[in-house]
Amino acid sequence: MNYNYLVIEGNIGAGKTALASMLAQDTGSRLILEQFSDNPFLAKFYKDPERYAFQLELSFLSERYQQIKTELSHPDLFQQTVVSDYFLAKSFIFSKYNLKDDEMKLFEKLFSIINLQIPRPDLYVYLHVSVKKLLDNIKKRGRSYEQNIQEEYLKEVQDGYFGFFKSQTELKILVIDTNKVDFVNNKADYQQIKKIIFEREYKSGMNMPIL
Repeated sequence: MNYNYLVIEGNIGAGKTALASMLAQDTGSRLILEQFSDNPFLAKFYKDPERYAFQLELSFLSERYQQIKTELSHPDLFQQTVVSDYFLAKSFIFSKYNLKDDEMKLFEKLFSIINLQIPRPDLYVYLHVSVKKLLDNIKKRGRSYEQNIQEEYLKEVQDGYFGFFKSQTELKILVIDTNKVDFVNNKADYQQIKKIIFEREYKSGMNMPIL
């Protein structure tokens, strides 16, 4: 199966960037990675979520929109397929758990306007990982500003993703349970996931194949 626009998503620590990078290199695709490390509010948010949540979410929304719009409006003739490690809906999913009610109402209005202006991926892949494994992955990669992330927060984000999936009737969503695989260090696991993504047909809505 050939895709023009493929999204690899997942909770914090799920390995989405690693898989997107591997697939892009393997298929000769153009890679779009979220520039989250440049966000001036991220570290501040993890230290004081209530104070910096609105600034963080607005900043992420504008940066994600600008990057997606710029990258996808200038196709590369020699790299037709685009693989990205995020989708704009991520902003909406995270903001529901980070913002107060009045802030969320304003954010939702802005998101609805912006969301209409970007293309939809041909396939949206979500890497499902248990919260316990996410916490282990976060600890291993050692980003200082992530070390205080709580289990409850990751569970809320996870629930937010699945709530989003259930509301989608036109987007092709592929949920892959990667709890028992190591696609970074095990070539066979990686090849298995690659086949699931590229060698099967999927209907609109949420698809959950068995590995």
